[in-house]
Amino acid sequence: MLKLKRILLIAPSEMTLTPAFQRARALACATGAQLHIVAFDYVPALAVAGLLDHDAMAQAREGYLQVHRHWLEQQARFQQCLGMQVTTEVVWARSSVTHLLEYVNDFRPDLVIKDSHYIPALDRAFHRPLDWHLLRECPAHVHLVTSAAHPKPLKILASVDLSHLEELTQGLNDRILDLASTLAASCGAELHLLNVCRWSVMNDASMSVPTGSLDDSLRAAIEDAQQEAFDVLAERYCITNARRHSLTGTPHKIIGLFAQQNAFDMVVLGTIYPHGNSWFIGSTVENVMNRAPCSLMIVKPLPSPD
Repeated sequence: MLKLKRILLIAPSEMTLTPAFQRARALACATGAQLHIVAFDYVPALAVAGLLDHDAMAQAREGYLQVHRHWLEQQARFQQCLGMQVTTEVVWARSSVTHLLEYVNDFRPDLVIKDSHYIPALDRAFHRPLDWHLLRECPAHVHLVTSAAHPKPLKILASVDLSHLEELTQGLNDRILDLASTLAASCGAELHLLNVCRWSVMNDASMSVPTGSLDDSLRAAIEDAQQEAFDVLAERYCITNARRHSLTGTPHKIIGLFAQQNAFDMVVLGTIYPHGNSWFIGSTVENVMNRAPCSLMIVKPLPSPD
């Protein structure tokens, strides 16, 4: 079983307890992982004042950061009383993707947790939100938290993609189930498995085509092969028939609707971008993320050997 050792919580710059705090504490307590909380804080007014009086600005900045450090340390002390290993840090920097990725690469967590932020479609057309960049560029698994109704998840949905050969996805389906089964076992949650059967990759290419557009015999063969692979995965992770779900439709729509209708606390799904900016498997995750029905756990493939 997968072992989570280091969890990184990216806290908001505001000194407020958000759903991500509660989920990070619950997962760290359930898995026994070390929890490190980092907050990126930056006040433009202090930075501008520093252009006129550097020493005064440095003193004001340190006083401001000390308040934030004290607040985070208070949260950590409360969690340490529960027997958890918790550390904190406040960084004077904008919460940009560059700063976050540098921090992640230095800390090397197994899992990064942060609050999910909904961005309207019009805004997404002009700039990519931070969550989107983390989805594509963060080397660790990413957990985007939408709600704290159940800090320790009670129902987890692992969504796999069987339309691609495992060689193309670098064993991503197994990594999804490794993480999902670990979290379910640690939290005492129900684990369900979902595959949406409508798309298939032809001729080992990275472009998917709807199986409905194929010849009847070819479509049946593809669906049979996917069902066989689905059953093999389910058996390997001891998922009962009642918790296996094989559905047909557009993947991101079916995943979102199914998770919402069945009140899942977390959906675990994978993403991979092996061909530069091509969408490949990542497109499904991005579309689910835009209208997340619940918290999302985004699994990354093994890093490619140099």
